[in-house]
Amino acid sequence: MADNSTTDTDTNTGSSGFILKLDSMLDNLLDKIPKLNDETVENIDSQLRASIGKLTNGMSPIQLILAYSDWLGHLAIAPARRLQLLQSLAEKVLQLSITAAKTVTEKTDESLPQTSSLFKHELWKKPPFNMLARGHLATMDWLKELSTDIPGMDPSNTELVGFINEQIFQILSPSNFPLSNPEVLKTTWDEKGKNILKGISHLQRDIQKSLLKKNEPEMGDFKVGENLATTPGKVIFQNDLIELIQYSPATKTVIKEPVLIVPAWIMKYYILDLSPEKSLVKYLVDQGKTVFMISWKNPEKEDKELCLDNYLKSGFLAALDAVKAIAPKTKINAVGYCIGGTLLSIGAATLARQDDDILNSITLLAAQVDFTEPGEIKRFLGASQMAFLDSLMWTDGYLEAASMGDAFKALRAEDMILNPAVERYYLGRESKPNALMAWNADGTRMPAKMHSHYLQQLFMENQLASCKYVVDEKPIVLQDIRAPFFVIGTTTDHVAPWKSVYKIHHFVRSEVTFLLTNGGHNAGIVCGPEHPRRHFQLATHDPMGKYIDPDTWAETTETQQGSWWPVWNDWLDEHSIGEISKRTMGASKKGYKVLRDAPGEYVFG
Repeated sequence: MADNSTTDTDTNTGSSGFILKLDSMLDNLLDKIPKLNDETVENIDSQLRASIGKLTNGMSPIQLILAYSDWLGHLAIAPARRLQLLQSLAEKVLQLSITAAKTVTEKTDESLPQTSSLFKHELWKKPPFNMLARGHLATMDWLKELSTDIPGMDPSNTELVGFINEQIFQILSPSNFPLSNPEVLKTTWDEKGKNILKGISHLQRDIQKSLLKKNEPEMGDFKVGENLATTPGKVIFQNDLIELIQYSPATKTVIKEPVLIVPAWIMKYYILDLSPEKSLVKYLVDQGKTVFMISWKNPEKEDKELCLDNYLKSGFLAALDAVKAIAPKTKINAVGYCIGGTLLSIGAATLARQDDDILNSITLLAAQVDFTEPGEIKRFLGASQMAFLDSLMWTDGYLEAASMGDAFKALRAEDMILNPAVERYYLGRESKPNALMAWNADGTRMPAKMHSHYLQQLFMENQLASCKYVVDEKPIVLQDIRAPFFVIGTTTDHVAPWKSVYKIHHFVRSEVTFLLTNGGHNAGIVCGPEHPRRHFQLATHDPMGKYIDPDTWAETTETQQGSWWPVWNDWLDEHSIGEISKRTMGASKKGYKVLRDAPGEYVFG
C-alpha cells in the first residue's frame, strides 16, 4: 500500500510540473509576440475598410448584406404576404395582356403613365415599344410592393432594399438598350449610324479621362470670374478657412442693415452669384443692400482635422466680426443656404445664449435644423456605412467631390445618369452645360473630421433638434433665438425636403415666415427675380398662434405666381430701420482692408 501511495504522489507531482513548464513556455511565447494597441488595430482595420470602400465607391457591402438578410428573412416567414405579392404580380400581367390586346385590335396609341422620365419620347406610345415600357413600369411598381409592408423589417432596411432594387431594374430598362429604344433606332436610321460613331467617340474620351484621373470639371464655355461670379466686389478678410467678399454698392443709398450670406461648404459659393440674370447677390446689391459673402476654402489632406467648431468660429463668427467692424452699430441680416443654413442656426443659437442680439433677421434657404426626415440621402447612412465612410475619409484626409456628387446623382439616377448616358453614347448628342450645370460640375471636398461629425451629430443623432449640440462645452437651444425667420422650402427638393425644412416651426419661439416655391434644391432657389414657370405659397406664423401641420398649410395657403426673390426683398425692407449712404469697402483701420478683387482665390481651389 505504501509503495502505491508513493507512486501516485510522484505521478501527480510530475503532471503538475509539466503543466507549470507548459504555462511558462506559453507565457514566454506570448511575451515575444508584439501586442497591438487600440490605435494600431484601428489603423489596420481602417485601411482595410478604406480599400474596400474605394472599390465600392464608398458603399458598405456589409450594410447591403444586412439589409437584404433582413428583407429575405422576414419575407421567408410571411407566407400570406408572399401569396399576396404573387396575386399582385398576376393582376399586373393580366392587365398588361389586356392592354396589349386592345393596342393590337383597336390600333390605339395610349399615353404611358407619367411616372418615369425614361419613356418621354412619342415613339414609346407605339407598339411593341409601348408594351416594353408598360412592362418595365409594372415591374417597378411590383418591386416597390415587394420590399414594403414586410412585418418585422427595419424601416431603414426597407428604404435601402427598395432603393437598390429600383436602381438595378432602372439599369435594365428597355430605354437603356439600343435595340429596344425606338428613339435610338430611328436616330440611327436617319443618321445612317453617325450617332453611334459619335457616341463611341464620347465613350472613348470619357474612359481616357477616367484612366488618366483628370478631375477638371466639365464647365463648357463658363469660367469663374468671366461669366460666372462676376458681381463686382473685394475680398476684405481672409483666414485659413474663408475669404469674405464685400460687394460693391450699386445705389447711392443702401439699407442700413447689411446682408451676410453663409453658403454651404459642400458647394462653391457662386451658386448664389451665377450669370447676372440669375445672381441673387447682384439682385440684392441692385436693390440697395450691402452684401457680404463667405467663400469657403476647398480643403486639402492637411485640413482633415477641421471640425464643425472650426466652421462655426473661423467661418461664420469670424465673418460676423468683420461685418460688425465695417457696419458698426447696426444689426445684420444673416442668410444661410443648405448646410450653411444649419451652421447659421447653430451660430444664431450660440449668440442668443450669450444675449447677443446682433442678428436682425435670419433667412434659411432649403436648410434643415431637424434631421429625423432628412430626405433620400439617409438611405446611404447607417452604422456600417459610417464606419466605411470614416475610414475612406480618414485615409485621404477628405471626402472627394466626386463621391458626394455620385451619391446625389444616384438619388435621381433617371435624370442624372441613365438619360444622359443614352443621349451621349447612343444618340451621340453632347449638350453644352448651362450656368447651373457648370457650377454643379465644380465640386468641393469635405474635411474628414468635419464631415464625420456633421453626419454623426446632426444626421444620425439629431443633436441640434434635441438640444444636445454642444458649443464651448455647453448645449445650445434654438428656442433662445428671438430674431424673425424667413424660411424657404422647395417642392421637389430631394436633399432638404420641404416638410423637413418646415419643422423650424417646432423649434423657435420667434416669428416665422415660411415660403414654399416649386422647383428643386438648387433650381428652386436660383430662379432669378422673374421666372414664367415659378409660383409660391407664403404665410407668416405668430409664435403665440396654434401650430399648422405642413399638409394643412399647403392646402390652405394661397398660391402666387412669380419668383420669390422680390417678396423676400420686400420682407428685408420691412425689417429695416431705414437707409444710409453707401459704405466704403472694408475698414482698414480695424484690420479689414481690401486684399484682392472678387471672386477671390479660394473659389478656384
